[in-house]
Amino acid sequence: MAGRITRPPTANTYGAAPMRCADWRADCGGERPHRSYDPRVESGALSVTGVAALAVVLVFAFVLGVSDAPNASATLIATKAASYRRAMAFSFLAHAAGGLLAGEAVALTMRSLVHVAAADLPATYLAGGVAALGFTVLLARRGIPVSASIALVGGLAGAAIVQGGWRAVGWGGVRGVHPYGVLGTLLAIVISPLLGGLAAGGLRRLLGRLLRRGSRELVPALRGTIWFTAGLVGLADGSNDGQKAMGLATALLVAAGSVHSFAVPFWVTAVVAFTLAAGTAAGGRRIVRTVSSRFYRGGPLDGVAAQGASAAVILGAAFLGAPVSSSTVVASSVIGVGTARRRRHVHWPTVRTVISAWTVTVPACALAGAALLELGRISGALR
Repeated sequence: MAGRITRPPTANTYGAAPMRCADWRADCGGERPHRSYDPRVESGALSVTGVAALAVVLVFAFVLGVSDAPNASATLIATKAASYRRAMAFSFLAHAAGGLLAGEAVALTMRSLVHVAAADLPATYLAGGVAALGFTVLLARRGIPVSASIALVGGLAGAAIVQGGWRAVGWGGVRGVHPYGVLGTLLAIVISPLLGGLAAGGLRRLLGRLLRRGSRELVPALRGTIWFTAGLVGLADGSNDGQKAMGLATALLVAAGSVHSFAVPFWVTAVVAFTLAAGTAAGGRRIVRTVSSRFYRGGPLDGVAAQGASAAVILGAAFLGAPVSSSTVVASSVIGVGTARRRRHVHWPTVRTVISAWTVTVPACALAGAALLELGRISGALR
């Protein structure tokens, strides 16, 4: 209409297409949200804080790889199917392939965790990411397989609350079978290790009955199967964990206007995939040793059951868009196998230590993320 003045959208919450779609699954029927208008954002350019946040996301991908180090290699080492070096090289290739072949379902769920203004997103990601990294590295140095994914959810939620109040957190839930937001993500993270443990224990019992008489003759074939299932776990890890960092990196680019819709650029996929894979190759021996021997020391049949169950759960979660803690799923699968065979041979003190660390992860990282963002505001480093 002639003479009509067109105004830009007034909504400033990142993640809504002019406040129509706070979450792509829950409110949009699958429609991808677009970047909201924010006059503080210079279109197409990442701010200094944005660059720092993007760097933290890549470091986080590397740390995810370190925490994933035992997933595709611990069983190979524990069952003597491969040496440490061969297992880690195989883990690198499998995780890189998984990252390169990853979709976007998990990435889209990751971007639903916080709803803050586009200009505030880098500071929120930076504070939350640093909090998660600090906590993960602290426990990893002690040889405890901590969930970097749980730490990230807690850190981002704490930073978002300081940034925009409780409404700045995308609490979410479950729509159908698809989780979204903080609650949906945490639910997936909690349920997945339970499924992994139960599936691994059930599969171990089934394989034990089917192969009871010919188990010794089948050992060479089982070793080959372990390589196959380990590869599946690596592919699953690379896909699920890789998409977490891809989702955050793409969200930063969308918020800055560098890309105009939420579609992960190939260069982001490639950089994250190889960064994650490099982390698995550099993964600490102490974490690998904890998962491969301190939880439960098993044989080839145990390895097949643990790896097969882990791969099924993690791949299924990626298909549903559920960000899960792959290291937790693998650890619980190992414990499930041990419980199915010799409950008294499971190293329960180690299990209790790890579970205790996982329990305090969300509140500890939320407090750290909130504190870091507030300190950044006071000092003027984060505005």
